[in-house]
Amino acid sequence: MLDNPIPIRIKAARKKANISQKELGIRIGMDINSASSRMNHYEKGRHTPDIQTLRRIADELNVPLAYLFCESDVVAELNCIIHQLSEDEQKILLNSLSCKKGSED
Repeated sequence: MLDNPIPIRIKAARKKANISQKELGIRIGMDINSASSRMNHYEKGRHTPDIQTLRRIADELNVPLAYLFCESDVVAELNCIIHQLSEDEQKILLNSLSCKKGSED
C-alpha cells in the first residue's frame, strides 16, 4: 500500500500524455517561471496540490480525479477505462458487475 499515491499517479499520467512538468504546469494555469518547479514538488511528494489543482491536473491529463487517489495500479487503470466509457456504457458495466456479485452471494 502506498502512503500517498498522488505523486506517482500524476507522474505516470503526465508521462503517458508525453508532456513535460513545465508544460503541464503552464496548461493548468501556473506561472511559466514556477510551473516546472511546482510540478516537480508535486511529483516528488514534497507538496500536495489542493483539490482544485488536482482537478485541473486530472482534466488536462484526461484521467478521472479518482485515478490520482488510487493505491492500486489495477484500480487506477480500471478508473481510466471506465472514465472513457459513455454514461450508458458505465451503467451497463455496473449492472453486469452487480449481477455477478449477486450470483456469488
